[in-house]
Amino acid sequence: MLQDAGDLIARANPLDLGDVGLRLMPNNNGGYDVSKTAYGFRQSLGSRIPLGDDDMREVLLSFVFPFFGNGYDRVFVNSDGNLTFGEGDTASTERSVSRLLTGAPRVAPFFADLDPSTSGTILTYGDSGVFTATWCTVPEYGGPATATVQVNLFSDGTIEMQVSRQTTIRAAVVAVSPGATTDFTPIDLTSDAPASGGRLAIGEQFTTASALDIVAASRKFLMTHPDQFDNLVMFTDTTLLSDAFAYEALVANNIRGINMPVLDNSREFGSAGSLQSVCNMDALAKYPDDPFKKFLGENSTVSVMGQEIGHRWLASLMFRDHNGRQSPALLRRDRAHWSFFFDSDASVLEGNDIVDLGGGSFHTAAAVQRYSLLDQYAMGLVDQTQVPPFFYVENPTNVSPPRAATSNPEVGVTFSGTPRTVTIDDVIAVHGQRAPSAAESPRVYRQAFIYVVSAGGTVDPAAIEKLDRIRVAWDQFFSAATDSRMRAETRLSLWTSTQ
Repeated sequence: MLQDAGDLIARANPLDLGDVGLRLMPNNNGGYDVSKTAYGFRQSLGSRIPLGDDDMREVLLSFVFPFFGNGYDRVFVNSDGNLTFGEGDTASTERSVSRLLTGAPRVAPFFADLDPSTSGTILTYGDSGVFTATWCTVPEYGGPATATVQVNLFSDGTIEMQVSRQTTIRAAVVAVSPGATTDFTPIDLTSDAPASGGRLAIGEQFTTASALDIVAASRKFLMTHPDQFDNLVMFTDTTLLSDAFAYEALVANNIRGINMPVLDNSREFGSAGSLQSVCNMDALAKYPDDPFKKFLGENSTVSVMGQEIGHRWLASLMFRDHNGRQSPALLRRDRAHWSFFFDSDASVLEGNDIVDLGGGSFHTAAAVQRYSLLDQYAMGLVDQTQVPPFFYVENPTNVSPPRAATSNPEVGVTFSGTPRTVTIDDVIAVHGQRAPSAAESPRVYRQAFIYVVSAGGTVDPAAIEKLDRIRVAWDQFFSAATDSRMRAETRLSLWTSTQ
């Protein structure tokens, strides 16, 4: 159980900075004090630097910039509305206060998920007295809203930030941090009164809705538990998610051949390399008392968990089609779930168990029950020789009741179409063989179940009992779903006792 003390759940606080200037002055404690200043962009914008999504460029300064007791003669300009010292930041994880604090020393005039590869401009200018970086109408990733902000670093250590009212993104972090810290002074940047940050990081987080900070929760958990977990499963005592029922965040991946990026953001989450993913299951109250009861279409609590936890490896496989071309036909929603018309053997990653009735007719017979042998190949549990051919239905027609490739799994749907057979060799032809192989991959998946209690809340013993029922049921389900090839180890006392 983790108790929120204002550090785990970010409360709704939409951006209210518009044509606002901020001045951050070095104080006697080695940190910064913040006050308002006259709004206005410096007009020496300089030259454009080309940055892609989650990109950075190193820029030499014409002076040594003093920042939280250190001096820097170069700075990294990051696409996500911030500057860092010592190293750039190209991570794609949540742009949160925790990431701002635990990463490199950072000046963040507008730390948000920005994508300058599509439009907008980033410019830099420097002389012996000031370095300026400007983000002009840079859009958020995957959306139309934009940010127009500027930051100035002065040779005496003063920092000025400008946020234009043309900025339409409503969620960001505006702050400075010495890096590698967990200490933060939250302030109201719209206040007319100056604020002192002492020696700590200081700033404000703007969010459109309350949200669990999974980075902060992971770090808080690993401060008191051994760093031996592959996955953390988090439930909350209140509903926070509005754009998803639950989700998985990939933390680190060194597996090749499954169409996932090789990355390692484990340090950000407080791990030295063990942690691979985090699942935010949201409010425990959303789930039935019986973990095996269907409540979300064909899904039960354990099958929902099977999908979210399964995203650690799945589902993103493409293949070489009958025309010799690379095809994503097995995939649909977000290209992270199997298509409704893929015979996925009732995978928890969606698709269906599809029965071929002959004559180009089909019906769905089962859903969200297991990890198929194709799934288990991606999970490193079987080798390619153990994966039989599978099929999907091309150009489905007469679908009754009407369903699309992006639809959730459903038993009892009939349709017509052309079956297309795919082999594991067709997958390997696109992605290469999985490495490490099944013979080299682990058979125990180490997990911790975490219950986050809101600030001021108390622990309901009935909720803890319910969560433990889910944990035990998950252990049983996971073993059965992988045909006993892998087991989940969720007994927290086992890892604690071996610390």
